[in-house]
Amino acid sequence: MPPTLALVTKRVSPASWRIEGVRDERTRILQLPGIVRFVSFNGRPAELAEIEISALRNGLRERMLIEPHPYLRVGRRVRITHGPLAGANGILLRKKDQYRVVLSVDLIMRSVAVEVDIADLRPM
Repeated sequence: MPPTLALVTKRVSPASWRIEGVRDERTRILQLPGIVRFVSFNGRPAELAEIEISALRNGLRERMLIEPHPYLRVGRRVRITHGPLAGANGILLRKKDQYRVVLSVDLIMRSVAVEVDIADLRPM
């Protein structure tokens, strides 16, 4: 008799599920309809922080608008995609609870920090 596949699944976001107890059944799980890939590092399944999962669940439960967005890190180069500065490139900063992009003019060696909506940024 073939081994049975027992999974504990929890919906994390509209496009993600958390699957627990799956170490030896990866190939079979990837063959299921709708499964694209596992989140992993160096070939080992990633352990997602429960606090991050809970925050997403709470947002979904409260019917907040949640949609995929490229991962951005403070200190990395970004491109502004919307608004009067669309197309400008700079460095992402965070000051208090606001995001800013430092735009520089190399010729005159000057920079300014402009407040931006994080949804209007993409990584470079």
